[in-house]
Amino acid sequence: MKRRVLLAALSAPALAQMPGRPITLIAPFTPGGPVDVLARVLAQGFLARTGQAATVENRAGGAGNIGIELVRRAAADGTTLLVVPAGNLTINPTLLRNLPYDVERDFAPVSMMATTPNLIIASPRFPARTVPELLAVAQARPGEITYGSPGVGSQLHLAVELMKGRAGIDIQHVPYRGTTQALTDLLSGQIQLLASNLPVALPVVRAGQAHAIAMTTAARSAALPDVPTLVESGFPGMDITSWYGLLAPKATPPAVVTALAEATEAILRAPETAATLTAQGLDIVCEPPAVFAARLRTETAMWAAVIRERRFTPD
Repeated sequence: MKRRVLLAALSAPALAQMPGRPITLIAPFTPGGPVDVLARVLAQGFLARTGQAATVENRAGGAGNIGIELVRRAAADGTTLLVVPAGNLTINPTLLRNLPYDVERDFAPVSMMATTPNLIIASPRFPARTVPELLAVAQARPGEITYGSPGVGSQLHLAVELMKGRAGIDIQHVPYRGTTQALTDLLSGQIQLLASNLPVALPVVRAGQAHAIAMTTAARSAALPDVPTLVESGFPGMDITSWYGLLAPKATPPAVVTALAEATEAILRAPETAATLTAQGLDIVCEPPAVFAARLRTETAMWAAVIRERRFTPD
């Protein structure tokens, strides 16, 4: 009876196709960032809504490729899933050579889960507080300013590279295996700038420990309404928003994928879960498998064109 009550929010066909064994959610970055947060929310939700255990494994390294490869090789039964940011799926296939995976060939899209604004923040020791001031400092000190990102090929990495190219400045990229150490190094002054998503940056900006320079999205964020966008600061067309998706190994049965997608949406759209994630700067945007697959194809083609036009290469 208890299990039937827990599963009441899901359809009967979905319930019948849910994996009967515990689920492992692979987060291919260090703990503390949005990938880790979403994975842990899902793990708790799968237990609450399906009655089956689910755990999170943080398998950082290789710009996310270690964890991604682990899921690629896993049994295609719905018990090993990948929680991953957009860049690994839509940017890296063009930017990085010899990837061990092909997104369309090796994975079954389950659901897009959430989006979040991005922004550029500065160390408290960095003299610039605005984009014009940042450009002036960078032009006066070519090659001396460093910025961090969660890794090569992330949307955050390419957002700054696009800004660099348009402004004609020389600042050096320092890639990390996630956001936790990058933020620590920013606050200690080891790097001067950090391209971050809102959930990571929001607490330190609100506490006055770092300065928000600009949003990389087209519109300002309600969470930081006084922070201008790059568009407002002289970079028309700059609109780069981070998003996060859930994938399974390619041969996972479609019925299982559909059931997982339905369960994921039920978990994320539960009022208490949505409120918690929204407070952290994440917006719930669930897309079913077919819609999510179409997004992957469209955005991969878009980023491929940008990378080739701008002649981006890995650092």
